[in-house]
Amino acid sequence: MKKLLTVEIAEGLGNQLFMYAHAYSLSKKLNYEIQIDNTSGYYKTKNKLRDHQKYMLNYFNIEQDLAPLNYRYDNSFKRSKKKFQLLLDKFIKKKNFLIEKNIKINGKKIAQATSDFDYNNLSDSVYIQGNYEDYTNFDFLRKDLIRMFKPLNQYLTKNNQIINKLINTNSVSIHIRQNKFTEQLHEKKDNLKILKSKIFTESLIEYVNKSVSFFENNIKDPVFFIWSNDFINLEKYFNKKKFVFVTGNDSINDFNLFSYAKHFIVGGSTFHWWGAYLNENPHKICVYPSNINPSGNNNFYPTYWKKI
Repeated sequence: MKKLLTVEIAEGLGNQLFMYAHAYSLSKKLNYEIQIDNTSGYYKTKNKLRDHQKYMLNYFNIEQDLAPLNYRYDNSFKRSKKKFQLLLDKFIKKKNFLIEKNIKINGKKIAQATSDFDYNNLSDSVYIQGNYEDYTNFDFLRKDLIRMFKPLNQYLTKNNQIINKLINTNSVSIHIRQNKFTEQLHEKKDNLKILKSKIFTESLIEYVNKSVSFFENNIKDPVFFIWSNDFINLEKYFNKKKFVFVTGNDSINDFNLFSYAKHFIVGGSTFHWWGAYLNENPHKICVYPSNINPSGNNNFYPTYWKKI
C-alpha cells in the first residue's frame, strides 16, 4: 500500500508555495506520494482575505494530483469530524496529522522548528497543515522547485519592454507591501490597524532606502524596479526618474518578471521572497531587513542572503 501525504493549500500565492515546497520535500525524504487539498483552506469567507487569496498552484508546472473528496475538510460536517480526529490523534502512536504549531516567546509567535517533529511516528496517510516558512526544509530540492514553480506559458503575457530592461541593466527588484493589516476584505479597518499598516510600510521604506544605498555603493549602475500591491503615494518616497514602477500585471505575470531581475531587495512579502529564491542569476545579491520578518519562522531568510 502506498504512503500518502495530503497537503492543505491556503492563503496567498507566496504562502501556497511554502506549503507545497515543505510537503514536497517531506514526500522525497519519507518516500510518500503527495496530493493537494485545494479547497479546505478556502472554505470560509475569512480564509479569503484578499482578492488574490485563492488556489493558484494550477498556474505552475506542478503535477495537479488533487485529493479525493474523502481526504478534504471543506464543509461544516467534515470540519467537526476533523476536530474529533485531531483529539484522537493525541492518543495514538502513528499520527495522521502534521500541523505546524506556533509557540509564544516573549509575546511573539514563533513557528515550531521542523527539526522537533518525529517523522518516525507518522501513519501511512498524513494530512499536513501549516505555512512551514523555513527554507532549510527544501533547500536541497531547489532545482526541482525552480522547475515546478515556473508559471505555465498559457497564463503569461510577455511584457517585452520590462523584460528587456530587466535583462539589459543591472536590475534590482523591490517589492513594497502596503496595507498589510488593512487589506482584509471582511474586517473593519479600525484606526489601530491603519496605524500598524502605516508603521509597517514606513519601516519597510526606510529599509529599502538603506538597501538602495548599499547597491549604489556595491554594483555598477543599478536600476531599481518597484513592484507593489498598492502604488498609491509611493511616488513621494521613490522618484520615478530613479525608479521604474512595474504596474498593470496580474500576480502570475509579476512573479514571472522576477525571474529576469539581477538582484533583490527582499522585504515583507513571501511572494517576492520566492521571486528572489527561485531566480537563477548565479551572481545575484539578495538583501533582507534585520527588523522585518513576515514569517513566524527563524529560518525564513536564507543565511547566504545579506542582512541590512
